[in-house]
Amino acid sequence: MDAIFGLEQIRYVVKALWKEGKKHRIWAFHAGMGTGKTTFIHALCQELGVTTAISSPTFAIINEYSSAEAGTIFHMDWYRLKDEEEAVNAGVEDCLLSGNRCLVEWPDKAAALLPDDTFHIRMESLDEHTRRIVTGEEEAE
Repeated sequence: MDAIFGLEQIRYVVKALWKEGKKHRIWAFHAGMGTGKTTFIHALCQELGVTTAISSPTFAIINEYSSAEAGTIFHMDWYRLKDEEEAVNAGVEDCLLSGNRCLVEWPDKAAALLPDDTFHIRMESLDEHTRRIVTGEEEAE
């Protein structure tokens, strides 16, 4: 997938991304600060039927949601982690090995913990209102 979208199209992009990546349990969101990773994950969780509050796990590191479509979802934000050891101590590895869906922000902080079949999603901000999302082996330019 290679899509350029604004907030008003996010729901359509989320649906297309789910169709493409739902066979993968682990999704890694690569993007800079302020790109909209959490906003995108919020829209994805809504699309998957999560009815509880969906929020950024920046300080908690891991949030857990229940989805009618995808079962248990772990939303993780690894921004504050220093390395793999700290990630393991925070319970990240347990989530990754749980068999549940994991949506990971800032995956490069503990990249060695990600399985080979991780679904990599790259996002970039083109301007204040427009984002680009690229999946697969393609790289965002």
